[in-house]
Amino acid sequence: MTNAMDKLFRGIQILIAIFLGIMILLTFLNVIMRYVFSSGFVWSEEIARICFIYLVYLGTIDAYRDNRHLGVEMLVARAKPGAQRVLYLAIQGIVIWMMAILTIGSFTLAKQGLRDKWVATGYPVFLIAGIGVVTGASIILLALANVIKVFTAKTPILELMAPKDDPDAEFAVE
Repeated sequence: MTNAMDKLFRGIQILIAIFLGIMILLTFLNVIMRYVFSSGFVWSEEIARICFIYLVYLGTIDAYRDNRHLGVEMLVARAKPGAQRVLYLAIQGIVIWMMAILTIGSFTLAKQGLRDKWVATGYPVFLIAGIGVVTGASIILLALANVIKVFTAKTPILELMAPKDDPDAEFAVE
């Protein structure tokens, strides 16, 4: 199961890299076109914006899985082990609650935008809001997995909160 999840998240990282590459390429081409030919691709800004939106949402899922998101564990670190568990469970509960709000709100926006399309590309608007549903549901599942780890794994809470090492990281701090 872990191997399949690793492959899934590796796929997400590849998608993020593709979206970033498309953003950079289109933005660069548009700058050259405007500077040299005094015109640009009308659709390139929309595609770059769409790529950025997907990049951010998918990056959020990937960061949450490996605890690479912004977090402050100062309060948890100062607490006793029993209180650490309670605080960690409260944090996961808040995450689940906030992601439920994101998921419901994104789903509502997706429903409202079912017939709408972006002006230059004709890209369906509901797919932009739909990535919020995917992100919210994914992080809810990851947070539930974190809750299960508290009760099944004998790992200390501070270890569960620590960022996971990325073996592919080129500039890892040692």
